[in-house]
Amino acid sequence: MTKKELQEEITDLKAIQPSRKLVLAVQHVLAMFGATVLVPMITGLNPAVALFAAGVGTLLFHLITKGQVPVFLGSSFAFIPVILAVKESFGSLQYAQGGIIVAGLLYVLLSACVKIFGIDTVKSFFPPIVTGPMIVVIGLNLSPVAISMASSNWLLASIVLVSVLVVSLYAKGFVKLLPILIGVSVGYLAAILLGEIQLVELAKNLGDAKLLAIPAFTMPKFDIAAILMIAPIVLVVFMEHIGDITTNGAVVGKDFFKNPGLHRTLLGDGVATMLAGFVGGPANTTYGENTGVLAVTKVYEPSIIQLAAFVTVGLSFIGKFAVILQSIPVAVMGGISIVLFGMIASIGMRTIVEARIDFANSRNLLIAALILVIGIGTAMATDGAGNPIGGIPIRDNIELAGLSLAAIVGILANKLLPER
Repeated sequence: MTKKELQEEITDLKAIQPSRKLVLAVQHVLAMFGATVLVPMITGLNPAVALFAAGVGTLLFHLITKGQVPVFLGSSFAFIPVILAVKESFGSLQYAQGGIIVAGLLYVLLSACVKIFGIDTVKSFFPPIVTGPMIVVIGLNLSPVAISMASSNWLLASIVLVSVLVVSLYAKGFVKLLPILIGVSVGYLAAILLGEIQLVELAKNLGDAKLLAIPAFTMPKFDIAAILMIAPIVLVVFMEHIGDITTNGAVVGKDFFKNPGLHRTLLGDGVATMLAGFVGGPANTTYGENTGVLAVTKVYEPSIIQLAAFVTVGLSFIGKFAVILQSIPVAVMGGISIVLFGMIASIGMRTIVEARIDFANSRNLLIAALILVIGIGTAMATDGAGNPIGGIPIRDNIELAGLSLAAIVGILANKLLPER
């Protein structure tokens, strides 16, 4: 039997027993779970709704891509800073939902542009000299949030941080893909031992909670200022999407840009993000963690991802499970966030390095400088009373600042500054 024939036998749907399919599906749920619930726990969105949005969004993605791409969608970290900014400015996450819906609509428009003009034309607006610094800005803008959360109990946050580092560096096989989940689990046990979680109170809350409960969906609200703060993030995650689909195709051994086409994968991502905004979840994005599971198991059957999506939706309706998620201490999330937000900034630098950007070229220096200073400075500059002052005023105390403004400036600078 040739290697190709062996792979076909392994990945053949009929050759996979139903019980094994379920195990493989649960592995995918575990891989995406930690990061997907972390985003709503940081921003204040409902974790159960996030799981529902991830599961249903994944199923919609598979429907739109004709069931050919073994991709799982989960909560996007890129949207955390702007969701927090909208929450602080408007006092309600419902306005963030409206911005997420418009962001999903921009994904749909990008899908149409790729279909009409071709991928190379669209990608020309997002070269590494623009996307790299923008990703760095995302991570650095989030760093104060991580430190603030961790400072509520540095001992507990340190235990979580060390757990994540140990698993990431020394674990083998599938366990290596679960540093977030293991870190949260170790942190939860440590919190019980340190008295941060009162078991009597937790038992009472679990007793009061229903076994099955409909996730707390919320209706979106729309405001142009909130939309302008959130929607431009699509300019960053567009390139992230291309990278994830490229990696997924390399693992599976297929060119998903041709079949079913990048326009379909973008459309699937956009529709899933719009759904998340309508129900009260964070924006969705393709998950590299699940591509890692594909690489480890060598089983690329999309129906297993679809089964994982059904399992995720089922988890969102377990009321007692939601109580446990909400009982996780802030310091545990802080320890995880220190690693994750730092990794985001590091990925931005890696993007620049891998693209071999020549910083001896003044043009590249200027574009990166504009994005970094505008992205970080306008997000953090305040007056003596602590009010933000760095952005472009839109209405009342609302400003266009941070990554949204940096993205617009970076794209314009890349197009307007001469090559020589």
